[in-house]
Amino acid sequence: MKALRKAMELYLPLVEEELRRTVAAPHPSVERFYGMMQYHMGWRDSALVPAQAPTGKRLRPLLCLLSCQAAGGDPSLALPAAAAIEILHNFSLIHDDIEDNSATRRHRPTVWSLWGQPHAINVGDGMFALAYLTMGSLSERGVPAERAYRAERAFQRACLTLTEGQFLDMYFEETFIISEEDYLRMIRGKTATLLAAAAYIGGVLAGVPEETAGLLYSFGDALGMMFQIQDDILGIWGEEAVTGKPSGSDILQRKKSLPLVYAVRRLEETGSAASLERLKEVYHSPEVPAEAVQEVMAVLDAAGARAYCEELAGRYQREALNHLERLAREPFVNEEGITALRELTHYLMGRQS
Repeated sequence: MKALRKAMELYLPLVEEELRRTVAAPHPSVERFYGMMQYHMGWRDSALVPAQAPTGKRLRPLLCLLSCQAAGGDPSLALPAAAAIEILHNFSLIHDDIEDNSATRRHRPTVWSLWGQPHAINVGDGMFALAYLTMGSLSERGVPAERAYRAERAFQRACLTLTEGQFLDMYFEETFIISEEDYLRMIRGKTATLLAAAAYIGGVLAGVPEETAGLLYSFGDALGMMFQIQDDILGIWGEEAVTGKPSGSDILQRKKSLPLVYAVRRLEETGSAASLERLKEVYHSPEVPAEAVQEVMAVLDAAGARAYCEELAGRYQREALNHLERLAREPFVNEEGITALRELTHYLMGRQS
């Protein structure tokens, strides 16, 4: 993981500096407004005093810069895009917390639970606008106009797809039986689209042809699908000492993730009506009792849900690596960047939290 560690040590401080500059208050009168954004980003506490709290993985901006490097470009030119993508991601989290009625994120109270939903909606809207403004500054930072335009269009498409994925996620709350095809479409919108856009935009800003940028898009898409399915596995079978969440946390929250989607399909196919009805009963209850978690996990295990999800995540990992290998054959690529992306793929697949 030498290339990945080197890239993280180089790029993540630059990303953090760009983010802090972007989310700084322009005037004392709106200091509290931007302070709420900074709280969500992990830079302030609930009293809006400077602090250092969990900030998230910064995976998307890192992917953007690494993709630019791998495509033979200058990652410093992609910094505004990397920051814009991370700000957009965090906008979506603030609104997601409201829509899911989630009181905590990263082991801290969410913005809406501290300051109310109206302020949280406005804070999210402000971050959305900041993301667009930052993405629109590429030309001012020396990016040729044609590249900036292509990057901005990709960013716009990703914004729309992100909200489509969130719609499907909320819509699925109203039904119990979800097809795997629909579930994969939802996570492609909610998770994979931003990773795909980050990789694609990095390539565009490096000046590669559209076909090569498309390889990076496909790489990011497969990486994002793998990442989310791995998240689904950890949400049920992850170890509390590592994840910081109780075992079966997704069951406690009644999340209809891939293990459940797969198990329901298998129970229907095998005619296991009693197990299917029990799952419905648990997931339709206002609150999942702790003793039901182990019961649901036993049903998922009997259906082979974990093995299936692990196999599918592995399939997406192989797809991502295949796209990278095709990219690596281009004459202009940066080998160290390709190696770092390859290491990132293996790291994300093997993560335990």
